[in-house]
Amino acid sequence: QVRLVESGGGLVQPGGSLILSCAASGFTFSGYPMSWYRQRPGKERELVAGISGGRVSTNYADSVKGRFTISRDNDKNTMYLQMNSLKPEDTAVYYCNVQWRVTTYWGQGTQVTVSS
Repeated sequence: QVRLVESGGGLVQPGGSLILSCAASGFTFSGYPMSWYRQRPGKERELVAGISGGRVSTNYADSVKGRFTISRDNDKNTMYLQMNSLKPEDTAVYYCNVQWRVTTYWGQGTQVTVSS
């Protein structure tokens, strides 16, 4: 059974940093691209960043380029999102995502609040 568990969210001041983690199980982690999405209040869920299974390629939403870094540790079956220079508009629930076979799986999400 595929399971994704996010952690690391919290309250941070503008300009601060957080590291989110996504622990995965139930599939061959290194074989699949993974993604971070977020859902801001009143908005639709949006792609934040993605990473290939072999960590060769990454992609980012324009709004986070240069501030966020996606990475993964295939030995630990864990994906990360390093978030720097956080802005109030980064406030959202952050989700990790994998498409395994024909099904898209989501974690339960972790809340990130950027506020002074």
